[in-house]
Amino acid sequence: MSSYDDDTLPLQPPIRLPAAATLASAVRSAPSFEEVSEQAGELKPDAEDSDVLGFWAAHCRERLAGDEGLLLELIRLFLSREPAASAPSATLTGLGLVRQEEPYTLSWLGLWVARQIIAETTGQEIPVMGSLAEADAAALLHGLRSYPEAERTEELAGWLKGRGQADAAAEIASALGTVSPLARAVGVEVLSTALGDEGRLALTRLLDQPKLGAVIAARTGRDNRRPAPEEMSWVLVDMAAALLEFGGEIREVIESISMGMDADEQAGTIAILAFCDHPWTGRVLQVLIDHHPDEKVVSAARKALRRLRGLADVRL
Repeated sequence: MSSYDDDTLPLQPPIRLPAAATLASAVRSAPSFEEVSEQAGELKPDAEDSDVLGFWAAHCRERLAGDEGLLLELIRLFLSREPAASAPSATLTGLGLVRQEEPYTLSWLGLWVARQIIAETTGQEIPVMGSLAEADAAALLHGLRSYPEAERTEELAGWLKGRGQADAAAEIASALGTVSPLARAVGVEVLSTALGDEGRLALTRLLDQPKLGAVIAARTGRDNRRPAPEEMSWVLVDMAAALLEFGGEIREVIESISMGMDADEQAGTIAILAFCDHPWTGRVLQVLIDHHPDEKVVSAARKALRRLRGLADVRL
């Protein structure tokens, strides 16, 4: 199959899917289901729903892998979340992946299959609404990274059921230092806006922690907690990395580092990133090297990246 790089595919919002029994019923109703079943000779009429879904997933992947045009048509429909401008391929309709009547949108099966293909080709697990209710805090924050506000509120409400608000706030707070930059930003927002006094108190308790406390202060506007000089580079990288992780505009990543400074000031700031131990430092520097419009800054980023790699070798 064609490859879709997760670094270039922006995080996708969650989808809604029905229960497995409903999906399996849709498979059995797909126009080409019986004829494919007969050729395979391995799927019994009374097969379990899980067997039907496993069979159909494998069949769809095999069919789409042999026709890149069909694969791209399915992925475009998924990414746009809009009806097709014209009638879709008869193959996609036959597989039950696109609704047979206008508007031509992906069916439940189409969403389900496209989600699997994107996960296999990019590594991006697109969340399903309601699927995070039993997750731990780190998995919750990772899943919520791409949720619009309304869906995030709904998903969070499901996760909070059976959890006391104070316990939930403590669990999320304990995960902030271990998750990715964007998941950390989501966690800070959830604690500061969605979990009341317990959430804000949990953030306050973290302010004294090196690096993490500085990031929390920067994201929540707590001017009484100024970052130490050695924390500034960590905060800069964490902010830029969150934008990069989301798949936003490169311009926004560059602006988050520049903070209104001129090229000389930016070059001086970027030089200290060579000593930053944030795990995303190398990726942020590479973005500056590849996309910053000012050669002074690009040169500073190249030097910083070389030094960063050299220091990493020494630490090993």
